[in-house]
Amino acid sequence: MAGEKWVLMATAQTPTNIAVIKYWGKRDEELILPVNDSISVTLDPSHLCTITTVAVSPAFEQDRMWLNRKEISLSGARYQNCLREIRSRANDVEDKEKGIKIAKKDWEKLHVYIDSYNNFPTAAGLASSAAGFACLVFALANLMNVKEDQSKLSAIARQGSGSACRSLYGGFVKWSMGKEKDGSDSLAIQLADEKHWDDLVIIIAVVSSRQKETSSTSGMRETVETSLLLQHRAKEVVPKRVLAMEEAIKNRDFVSFAQLTCSDSNQFHAVCLDTSPPIFYMNDTSHRIISLVEKWNRSEGVPQVAYTFDAGPNSVLIARNRKTAVSLLQRLLFYFPPNPETDLNSYVLGDKSILQDAGIKGVEDIESLLQPPEINSPFQKFQGDVSYFICTRPGKGPVVLPDSQALLDPKTGLPKNL
Repeated sequence: MAGEKWVLMATAQTPTNIAVIKYWGKRDEELILPVNDSISVTLDPSHLCTITTVAVSPAFEQDRMWLNRKEISLSGARYQNCLREIRSRANDVEDKEKGIKIAKKDWEKLHVYIDSYNNFPTAAGLASSAAGFACLVFALANLMNVKEDQSKLSAIARQGSGSACRSLYGGFVKWSMGKEKDGSDSLAIQLADEKHWDDLVIIIAVVSSRQKETSSTSGMRETVETSLLLQHRAKEVVPKRVLAMEEAIKNRDFVSFAQLTCSDSNQFHAVCLDTSPPIFYMNDTSHRIISLVEKWNRSEGVPQVAYTFDAGPNSVLIARNRKTAVSLLQRLLFYFPPNPETDLNSYVLGDKSILQDAGIKGVEDIESLLQPPEINSPFQKFQGDVSYFICTRPGKGPVVLPDSQALLDPKTGLPKNL
């Protein structure tokens, strides 16, 4: 293989996911084993995803990675764990068209280049690391002809970022905490695919796309060390909620789904406050969005919308159907209108047809929205407090993309944008 100049590539797209029963706290830091099961909804990758290209060549002298167009170090344990686990499962690869043959034993000597791009803010509480590590593992497995199924791959992705294991599937996914010390049974299981409950519409309010002050990793560690509430949550509360959430998803029971989702999000943030020193992921805008949803749900008598917040101030709002999503977007735009100079196209992203259904063609239509009927007291508008909204839905799992969509140059293996 010495002296050869070929480059072989694989490109994948992987969705992000939002937990409706939260993962917070590890029982093993190195293997990333959680203190409880969690359940998530995979989001439509056409609106929120990571695209990763991995390339191998005998000309590469070391492993290299670029994330969102900047080169980053691969020396961290999480990257090394994923690379080691995938390499150990690699098989013979042959590309007859290019005349390339890689024997199983050669993978230990070959280096890879990795280019990864998120189409949404990194480290702002939108599970970018989940999509990123899932995509890395899925793309490498494709390049190296790894024969493991998605569930086994999820256990490798978990070693990069816990929530990444849930991004190896579409629809509704459970991360089973497992019991084994080596983490072999701590993996993802698909509860239902994205078509199972396709009435649901999801609107994300991006309150801040800045990197959060307390990372999830350090936040979890501090919570495990100091919060008695976390211990009660993991032992007593979550096991019952997981069973109830599985039933709610199976039966498409939105009332139960919404109550469980909101309660679990609130308890997760209560656990963060119970940490010493306390961790504040939500802000005033997050609290106002919760209040908006709670008042509307109470006025209707049954839940219309569920809210959930991960480790950040951005809200993920799940509407029971499209008609409800239209009313939700109208309410959100009424209370959180864009700044005057903001273009509507950059303020509402994703599935813009919901805007059309809401009768909003321009900023002037937002100004003429009527006050929601459940508010009968003087109100305040919070212009500019939301950066933008993303309209989306439950979505599919990872897919392999053609080489024409690769981020790396097929001749050099370097990023195309360098």
